[in-house]
Amino acid sequence: MTTALPTSTPAEQTARFDTKVVVLLGDDLAAWQELNVTAFLISGITVSAPDLIGGPYRDRDGTTYLPMLRQPVLVMTGNSDLLRSVRDRASARDDVALAVYTRELFATGHDDANRAAVAAVATADLDLVGLALRGPRNAVDRMLKGARMHA
Repeated sequence: MTTALPTSTPAEQTARFDTKVVVLLGDDLAAWQELNVTAFLISGITVSAPDLIGGPYRDRDGTTYLPMLRQPVLVMTGNSDLLRSVRDRASARDDVALAVYTRELFATGHDDANRAAVAAVATADLDLVGLALRGPRNAVDRMLKGARMHA
């Protein structure tokens, strides 16, 4: 007989965060690109506020693992027009943290080259393939109208 381990406490099951974290991916990416973009974008959100990180994990044997984000991350998809629209709306607000990933970053090999690739392009001309945002729940929901949950 297998005993099921609890996945969360009753208090955690009902926790409602004031903010929402979402990764919005372009709908034309290969699977490896989706994973790459998601990983990079979430690293940006992770450093956007110190209270986003929980405590370290520890298994029953005492092995310690790195802490992770305290709240869920939704991954959604949308077309390039939606990516631009969400970027415009998010960057116009002071209460939304925003990370961008452009198509050019697939060809770069390190952080300096990534930042140079973004810096070389005007805002309106960024070839966005992914965004991550963290902000007030209702505001983020309104910005993402038209996005689909990633399948």
